[in-house]
Amino acid sequence: MAEKSKGMGRDHAQKRQYSAAPSGCASVPLPLRPLRALIAASCLAGVATGGSATPTDPPAAAQLHRLLDESDEAMLERNPLVGLYRGDLRHAGRYGDGLSDAYVAAERHAAARDLARLQAIPRERLSPIDRVAYDTFAWARQEALTQNSAAAAAIWTRLPLDHFGGAHLWFATLSSGEGSAPYRSIAEYEDGLARIEGFVSYLDRAVLRMREGMATGIVLPRFVVDHLVQQFDEYATQAPAQSPYYGPTRRWPDALGPADRDRLGRAYAACIEDRLRPAFRRMHAFLVDEYRAAARASDGWSALPGGATDYERLIRAYTTTAIGAREAHRLGLAEVARITAAMRAIKRRVGFRGTLAEFFVHVRTDPAFRPQSAERYGDGFRAIGRRVDAAIDRLFESRPTTPLEIRPVPDEQAPTAAGGSYQNGAPEAGRPAIFYFNTYDLQSRNVNGMETLYLHEAVPGHHFEAMLAHENAALPKLQRYDGNSAYSEGWALYAEGLGPELGLFVDPYQLLGRYDDEILRAMRLVVDTGLHVDGWSRERAVAYLLENSGISRTDAVAEIERYVVWPGQALSYKVGERTIQRLRQRAARALGPRFDLRAFHTQVLSTGNIPMAVLEAKIDAWIAIQPKKKGSREGPRHPSGR
Repeated sequence: MAEKSKGMGRDHAQKRQYSAAPSGCASVPLPLRPLRALIAASCLAGVATGGSATPTDPPAAAQLHRLLDESDEAMLERNPLVGLYRGDLRHAGRYGDGLSDAYVAAERHAAARDLARLQAIPRERLSPIDRVAYDTFAWARQEALTQNSAAAAAIWTRLPLDHFGGAHLWFATLSSGEGSAPYRSIAEYEDGLARIEGFVSYLDRAVLRMREGMATGIVLPRFVVDHLVQQFDEYATQAPAQSPYYGPTRRWPDALGPADRDRLGRAYAACIEDRLRPAFRRMHAFLVDEYRAAARASDGWSALPGGATDYERLIRAYTTTAIGAREAHRLGLAEVARITAAMRAIKRRVGFRGTLAEFFVHVRTDPAFRPQSAERYGDGFRAIGRRVDAAIDRLFESRPTTPLEIRPVPDEQAPTAAGGSYQNGAPEAGRPAIFYFNTYDLQSRNVNGMETLYLHEAVPGHHFEAMLAHENAALPKLQRYDGNSAYSEGWALYAEGLGPELGLFVDPYQLLGRYDDEILRAMRLVVDTGLHVDGWSRERAVAYLLENSGISRTDAVAEIERYVVWPGQALSYKVGERTIQRLRQRAARALGPRFDLRAFHTQVLSTGNIPMAVLEAKIDAWIAIQPKKKGSREGPRHPSGR
């Protein structure tokens, strides 16, 4: 139900909600507080690997930073849209490749070259903060090497589109004038036209790749193809004036005069009519006339040639841990049982006399738990934002300076979109961050889940983990902009659990909403592995969600259909959350009355998006160097530590 947009790269970006929506929605202002000084005081000095810091070797540090910068620049050259999402417009006129054998080989060779250069840098001579960067870069480049191996690329390049996060969805919003791409000058409008040409070429390459998949049995499930057929039919039949790609011509910047507006307006209309609509018709015809007959009836990844092995790879990539499918499934069952017990306690608290399943049906169907209107739904999220904003300093030492707006999901994405999503801001481009709430099938939305959804997607969830990193120019770009799902989604799920400490979940039904969202993340461990290892059908997976939570059928179907095309990612939430919770408990036990929750949160957030193992090492090091209370006798009383 929650998704965020951050970074690029096939296994992360193309499945995320790259979206924007009409303006005019109120924003949630956050008081400004400088982060740089806080980082210098508490983070740079606070992650040493022992009682004293290892001396820094300037040549080693210079080598590392040069490698990080050069690797990032080369990546932007190969993946130009990454820069556009960051607010870097140097390659804004290019769409990029993303699919060809040459592209895969270039990504693989770049990763191998980077790892070889990294191994030549003496890690022990780096400062503590640079070791975090070193370890994070090592993990990311090894993952890129694995992702672009022959076995992995044989699968993902043959499945370039899907109904949930396909390029045809996020590129439409990117190009709408309401997304990440700015339209402020003639050059930026010309860049937009050039990107569309690149996108048309991408769609044609996608057809070739999908034909290769048809020959090897690597094809999409039939229901996904049916969704794609509907989506491409809609785009192909839209008149230019109704197309999202015509959006930039509906609001002209003051810098463009009448002659330029007339010329560019005609150019965009012609591009839609002569280039985009024929490309959409070609894709639609291919899907209907060729691909659908080859689509598979199965849903799970293990039904693909090499899919079972690739699924384990995806689990490791998304969780940044060594957890396997079987362990994840058992963990999910245990967490479902724990959270179910808490939900039964709420049922007793509110005096509901039926079974838990009947309680779910009651909450799912009672009009009292439905939004009264889309406008009231949005106003409710803004009210929650004001309450959180008033209490946030209790738990955090710093806030992002990037403003956060609250908007409904764009209509064209709403039917298959998650219940809520987050889009990063780009301060360099003057673009705010956005929390999206879905108003499609409004009567299926539950107001009792609003507090937890806001905490996850907005403050202190994705907005804090994404923008505190983005705004910290001292961090390497890898940690500022890119990263892994276990950290970002694990933090957002952890943030939901901070509700009571922020004065939320006083209403037992809002607390039920918290458990409903938490149990969804636990159920994901069960159904994702069930789908992709045990051969569960979509209907069996949907039924499991409905039987064990108060989720609506609309949301349950959207969730399961998402897991089908995004295998492994759904496991990252619980694995990441449990890691952060475990580290908090470890620090609290070790430090006792000296434990400062605000300082702990700074440690988790101040080095950006990093793998779980790197975060764990960092927190252990931070615990080790905390000053002991004067006169204390902390530590084990005898060698055994008992």
